[in-house]
Amino acid sequence: MITLIINADDFGLTQGVNDGIIKAHTDGIVNSTTLLVNMPGTKDAVRKMKDYPDLGVGIHLTLSCGSPVRSDVPSLVNEEGSFKLTKTYREVDPKEINVSDVEKEWRAQLQTFLSFGIYPTHIDSHHHIHGWDPLYPVIHKLSKEYSLSVRNVFQKTKPQGIQLHTAIFRDDFYKNGTGLKYFHELQQELSTEEVVEVMVHPGFIDDDLRNISSFLERREKELELLTAIQLPKGMRLAERRNREKFCAT
Repeated sequence: MITLIINADDFGLTQGVNDGIIKAHTDGIVNSTTLLVNMPGTKDAVRKMKDYPDLGVGIHLTLSCGSPVRSDVPSLVNEEGSFKLTKTYREVDPKEINVSDVEKEWRAQLQTFLSFGIYPTHIDSHHHIHGWDPLYPVIHKLSKEYSLSVRNVFQKTKPQGIQLHTAIFRDDFYKNGTGLKYFHELQQELSTEEVVEVMVHPGFIDDDLRNISSFLERREKELELLTAIQLPKGMRLAERRNREKFCAT
């Protein structure tokens, strides 16, 4: 039996994205999501997630979306105070980024998450930036300190001492145009006892999303697919619940 974690990234980005993720959970196959703690829809996402205990909620660390939680991380921001990195961060000279600033900011994002009274299921990041080699020491330290597994996006460096969320991670949902056949085709590639994370991005387009992202229509198309797909025999959704742990604020 292949066990699936269907993770919707960008929870908290905007209210429309939040609503799409919740619909993909209640009416579809999404059983996990990851939360941005610094975005316009964060408070709305926090209110919503407590009503859906079967939806696993991890943290979506970021250095490339919105503004930092901390005000003392100068190497991470532009003149406007927003994060200066973008999805092309791998083209940046790593010397421009102070790794101690990254640790301070990501620790603050984790502590902000904990202040919501819930413990994250795991760690991933916007644009997979936690898999950037210069930041490996930071994610290694934080994952151990908070006892959290980490999305497996590591390319050059084989992670040592990091608990991976799954051995197999797929980011090709919808990319290859397979649509409703995606999981049937995936099943043909895998052995029968795998645990696989599949990244998805469902959402509804709203004005806030138009103002901060060019990734628009595909979110609604993914939502349509995720609420229509029937998993083939031999595949099942992982049963995940948020940890019943409330943390001091």
